[in-house]
Amino acid sequence: MTGSAAKAGGYRAAAFALSAGLSATASSLFIQFASVDGLTALDLLRTALIAVSTLWLAWGASQSIVGLFYRSRTHDQAQTGAPIRGRTAILVPIYNEDPIETFSRIAAMDASLAATNMGHFFDFAILSDTHDASIAALEEKWFARLVASRDARGRMFYRRRGDNAGKKAGNIEDFITHSGAAYEFILILDADSLMEGGTIVEMVRRMEAEPELGLLQTLPVIVGARSRFGRAMQFAASFFSPVFARGIALMQGREGPFWGHNAIVRTRAFAGSCGLPELSGKPPFGGYVLSHDYVEAALLARAGWRVRLDPDLTGSYEEGPEDLIAFAKRDRRWCQGNLQHARLLFAPGLKAWNRFIFIQGILAYLSSPIWALFLVLSLAAAHFVPPPDYFPEPYQLFPVFPDDQTSKAIALLAGIFGLLIMPKLFILIRAVMTGEVRRFGGAALAGASVATELILSSLLAPLMLMFQTRAVIEVLLGLDGGWPPTRRDGTVMPLRDAWAVTSWVVVIGAFFLAGASYFLPEIVPWILPVAIPMIAAPLLVSWSSGRSTTALFRSPLEAEPSPVLLERERAVLAWTGPQGIMEVVENKPTGGARRHA
Repeated sequence: MTGSAAKAGGYRAAAFALSAGLSATASSLFIQFASVDGLTALDLLRTALIAVSTLWLAWGASQSIVGLFYRSRTHDQAQTGAPIRGRTAILVPIYNEDPIETFSRIAAMDASLAATNMGHFFDFAILSDTHDASIAALEEKWFARLVASRDARGRMFYRRRGDNAGKKAGNIEDFITHSGAAYEFILILDADSLMEGGTIVEMVRRMEAEPELGLLQTLPVIVGARSRFGRAMQFAASFFSPVFARGIALMQGREGPFWGHNAIVRTRAFAGSCGLPELSGKPPFGGYVLSHDYVEAALLARAGWRVRLDPDLTGSYEEGPEDLIAFAKRDRRWCQGNLQHARLLFAPGLKAWNRFIFIQGILAYLSSPIWALFLVLSLAAAHFVPPPDYFPEPYQLFPVFPDDQTSKAIALLAGIFGLLIMPKLFILIRAVMTGEVRRFGGAALAGASVATELILSSLLAPLMLMFQTRAVIEVLLGLDGGWPPTRRDGTVMPLRDAWAVTSWVVVIGAFFLAGASYFLPEIVPWILPVAIPMIAAPLLVSWSSGRSTTALFRSPLEAEPSPVLLERERAVLAWTGPQGIMEVVENKPTGGARRHA
């Protein structure tokens, strides 16, 4: 075992030990509380649910704690100035996207690469799976505008597939099959991805410096958010996510993550290792592999290639959903993809860590129905608890009162909230101590933003619990969620629309609160943090989709946008002005606008 592998194993063991210890403590507290009136099978089932749920929460918390100990390593040191030799294709798969939004990002990245004097080593390939004919026509027109504006004939290519087999993964596979041999590396983006040219060049340098490196993943930072929901996500991604990513980096060994975009792969490694099977049966568990990125990372590791996340690689951006419903729709697809990994858990030759990552991804969605089931069973348990017998012996003069274990329940509840809150507080404390908070407006503003994000995420958590529970049930019932296009318009969701998509959450929350009030009124104060947000779901969804106008959730890139973000804004302004629109209307697609990369 190499030194880096041994260190990764040590961090993994520490995280597992911490998670298992916290799970065992939570289970012990609950079983002491539940056994006051005698243990039942229902109590044992609830204890098992608590054990699994707490294990999952503790595992997430442990990653952040490990990340606090991250120190820059040898491969994190920039290779700035080193020449690059191989050619790189930058792939931009699109599916019914706004062409102006997507192609302006490509224009900005191309300009940023040109500023490094290395742009001639990179080609862009726009891989369209768009099935809407009107959007496809706009893609061709705006692609012609893109090529003309960047003088990029021969460096930028566009093609649209007639057959969308395999979705995004199939689109990339098709490119590699037909054109991959021309490139040593492939940078995989999403339609909303944006990267600094210097970052892209540095990624190539690191790949060339380590021939066994098959995939290098960056940590994308969310940009461009405007709504309350979006800016809260954007702040969390900038403030909290880097620490969690460092924890992942310390535990990754040779089996790092792949998140499907903003990552570079060695073409030879990817082509030789990552052919995805079409699973037997029908979706959701059969058919094409949806969450292909985790599987491709596992296949690369199985073939002996190193897969790595380098958290120090800045200048990597993406956009996020602007409201909870858009987030839940995207999450539904991820849920189906992650649960589908159950079919691959015992695939031959996979590394143990990759199998664990599959399990982790499955638990990420099963945890919601597990918590929902625990709440329902806790309410049902009231029917099976006999009334207390204060005089168990005949002719007893003095009553015997049951042992009060309320303190155990309070400690358990505090511990669960602690697992959700403490990692973020630790990150805030560290940011204050290191001066990192200055980038977020200072200690006072950063602290207020953290507190507000905690409140907002706590209010929205019961809603996401319900959406994820429904998603899991749908998948288990065999309902295919498909691959809906991502909505990125950022418009405010009217209250009536929010009611239309969350009314079922309101009904369930009202029934849950009414049932608790009738059958077990003493627990009502404990369930209000869950029931009230469910009942107020339409208000929360509509309000959080509104435009954010406060200084809260300030992120560094809002105060000091990076060069590629400014370049992208200039491209959008140039293209959407009267002159830019006229150029597109008058410019008919030429033969160069539909070249097959």
